[in-house]
Amino acid sequence: MEENPAMSFSTKIFDRRCGWKRFRMAALIVAASLMVSCSPESEKEVVPVVTVRAATVASKTIQVTIDTDAILYPRDEAAIVPKVVAPIKKFYVQRGSQVRAGQLLAELENQDLVGALTENQGGYEQAEASYKSALQSASQDLQVAKEQLDAAQKLYDARETLYKQGAIAAKDVEDASIALTQARDQYDLAQKAYNLKVAQGQLTAAKGKTVSAQAQLSYTKIVSPMNGVVSDRPYYAGETPASGSPILTVMDLSSVVARAYVSPQQAAELHVGDPASLSPGGGAPEMPGKVTVVSPAVDPNSTTVQVWVQAPNAGSRLKPGSTVSLSIVAKTVKDTLVVPTEAILTAPDGTTSVMVIGQDGQAHQTGVKTGIREGAEVQILGGLHKGEQVVAAGAYGLTDGTKVTVSASPASGGSDAN
Repeated sequence: MEENPAMSFSTKIFDRRCGWKRFRMAALIVAASLMVSCSPESEKEVVPVVTVRAATVASKTIQVTIDTDAILYPRDEAAIVPKVVAPIKKFYVQRGSQVRAGQLLAELENQDLVGALTENQGGYEQAEASYKSALQSASQDLQVAKEQLDAAQKLYDARETLYKQGAIAAKDVEDASIALTQARDQYDLAQKAYNLKVAQGQLTAAKGKTVSAQAQLSYTKIVSPMNGVVSDRPYYAGETPASGSPILTVMDLSSVVARAYVSPQQAAELHVGDPASLSPGGGAPEMPGKVTVVSPAVDPNSTTVQVWVQAPNAGSRLKPGSTVSLSIVAKTVKDTLVVPTEAILTAPDGTTSVMVIGQDGQAHQTGVKTGIREGAEVQILGGLHKGEQVVAAGAYGLTDGTKVTVSASPASGGSDAN
């Protein structure tokens, strides 16, 4: 069938009109879209929200502790060295024996010393007898001389009276005067003899020798100077220890002393009486102690300061010579504000600050003054109030006024307000 030319021309005109309408419609849609995309509302930037972990500013007790290792020593120790060199006669204790002060621990051979003591005692007794005899003789001589002096004095006085009365001659008075002078001289000699310095010296010397012999004999009996336990006994009965060698060692283990070395800066914070704790390790419980010595001098070799901590040792559980972990409380501050250490931001100039989460949900940088630190917490001396929330994790890089949201996970080192 042939196509009608008139109808074909009309159809083409219709198709062109419809296409133009579609084009105009599409153009309007695009223009509307552009207008919408360029509206003022679309020009607003999306405000970012940063997720952080928060901690509450809390009030609690915080401490400065010094942790170090220490070596244990007994409270007291005595290495007993005999004062005389002699074979060991007998031991009365073994290693590990519990002893008390004054208890006999051992004896040395002492027959020669017994003989020397007997000899010196005899010499002392002889000197004492001689002294008593001389004293008695001198006393008698002094008494006789005194009686003679008194008699001569009376005779002279009587003759002098008679001579004044003209009853006797002058020669009789002169003879009485000579007799009085002789009696006085004899009395003076008797007084000097009564001094007995020589006899007293001999007696004192004999007594000293006897006391010395007694002391030498007593040195052969070895006694304990303290309550404690025998920690060493290097010899056997019958052996002769070398001069200056200890034959027994006694330790007082009722308490132990942990000796540690700390830096001079740490030592400056310590005082006698500061509390401490010893950790033996191996699952054993901590044992309380106290600082007893803070050396006033620095060791020139290690440039450290020695510190002693004494602790009770019930049951002798702690053994001298072993190493323990030592923790000393150098300072305690009660009811002070603390935040996690990781919340502190330190500027290049050394100033410190934290990011405080405000009521508006924004983080605000706030300057703070910090104090002592304990573990993962730091003391706040100024700039914060109890109950405020600070960014504990995620604060690095935040700018003041950043919108934040708090993570549900707890902040490391954070604590709730008390």
